[in-house]
Amino acid sequence: MKTLLVRALRLCVPPGKRGCSGGVQKEIRVRFAPSPTGFLHLGGLRTALYNYLFAKKHGGAFILRLEDTDQSRLVPGAADGIEDMLEWAGIPPDESPRQGGPHGPYVQSKRLTLYHEVVQTLLESGAAYRCFCTPQRLELLKKEAFRSRQTPRYDNRCRHLTTNQVQEKLSQSLPFVVRFQLSTGPQAFQDMVYGWTQHDVASVEGDPVILKGDGFPTYHLANVVDDNHMAVTHVLRGEEWLISTTKHLLLYRALGWKPPLYAHLPLLLNKDGSKLSKRQGDIFIQHYEQKGYLADTLLDIITNCGSGFAGNQMGRTLPQLIQQYDLGSTSTHSALLDLDKLPEFNRVHLTRWIDDADTRVQLVSQLQTLLQEKYRDVTFDKEYIERILLLRRGHLCMLTDLLCPNYAYLWIRPSVRMEDLHLLSSEASGIGSLTVRLLQNNHNDMSLEMLNKELRSHLQQLRATKYSTSMKVLRLALSGLETGPSVVEMMLSLGPQESISRLQNALSR
Repeated sequence: MKTLLVRALRLCVPPGKRGCSGGVQKEIRVRFAPSPTGFLHLGGLRTALYNYLFAKKHGGAFILRLEDTDQSRLVPGAADGIEDMLEWAGIPPDESPRQGGPHGPYVQSKRLTLYHEVVQTLLESGAAYRCFCTPQRLELLKKEAFRSRQTPRYDNRCRHLTTNQVQEKLSQSLPFVVRFQLSTGPQAFQDMVYGWTQHDVASVEGDPVILKGDGFPTYHLANVVDDNHMAVTHVLRGEEWLISTTKHLLLYRALGWKPPLYAHLPLLLNKDGSKLSKRQGDIFIQHYEQKGYLADTLLDIITNCGSGFAGNQMGRTLPQLIQQYDLGSTSTHSALLDLDKLPEFNRVHLTRWIDDADTRVQLVSQLQTLLQEKYRDVTFDKEYIERILLLRRGHLCMLTDLLCPNYAYLWIRPSVRMEDLHLLSSEASGIGSLTVRLLQNNHNDMSLEMLNKELRSHLQQLRATKYSTSMKVLRLALSGLETGPSVVEMMLSLGPQESISRLQNALSR
């Protein structure tokens, strides 16, 4: 393992730097290669993020490549949606279908000529062959395997066709696929996460299809060809591809190409150990964006539950994730994702956004838009919205919390009857009058500490009403609520003029 990591670190020298031998070191290049058969979900975001972190940690390039060779399963809008979500998450690719780059196109369906050229090379060398077996025959093989309680596998029948037999079938225009001829015996390789691994794939599988009847390559061929032609140095992908890596390395050998280094990442699972399922509906990134979660929150929680970091801590920013990420410390244990903690993670990041002047401007603009959609006939001042955010920071899990009924008093005046105030205290009028006088006298000098002190001092003049009862009267007059933030915070939020107007309005009623 140490040998491999040393080799990897040598590759991590920024482009243009020279090693002891005087040779120019290769630029780190990694790729995220999803299939647009669905929208980006949490598991995909985690794989993309780990690739992004590795690239930025070592001054390399992060590539987005869309593997759309399964044309029958493509979902309209998914291709654009994937790149949209990477940009929203703050981890945009350096090269992609949208960004372009020196190794494009970055969509596999636009690279068919290249795959066909490689397949022809493999056919000519004898490393691949045409298979004319019909779907009916393959189905019979599968049924027979199940009947014998064996794992279904292709029997490599067409591997043994002579050149004349192949030409005869081609002259008859019989449909065919192209299969790659697997080598027998275990094939060992060193994975940067799982260490030395070996699989004798030929003993459990038949020769895999690398070019389908529709002219499109399978994943096994396309990812090898593209990784080589895009100069990918490291492949960080899910552990479900660990067994297939042997086939990919055999393809590299047959083509005479140098393979990249592989690191297979453990799965991201639900907290009960079950697999994340698209049927859950709430694992797609768009879902969290629409709910109002911050991108920083998602990046934080999907790395908090996994490995690659010295310790789990809440509230890490993307620059901190880049700095702390260490591929060599990645564990082989699956990562358990506790989505119940998502609101608390968002509270931490939202507080940080409110504290920062630049990101606070973004939040003010977002909240202003949300308020105008909810209260169409009301105009909201940005300075007022900013004051609300600063006063409620640390208490909000979501920006949309401020649109809840309990916060409606901040945006519209409540309707409060004097009779309701008198039910709380017979001195309701006196409570309101004293508070109005206090606000008028301290109009330009309002602070949390001052108001708390002065309000208590003024209301002690009312001997028939407890201070806690006076607070209930004022809270009801200011907000129409029986519970909620402190009265002093309400006054600071609304400002002295609005607070006076609401108290006088309630008293007049």
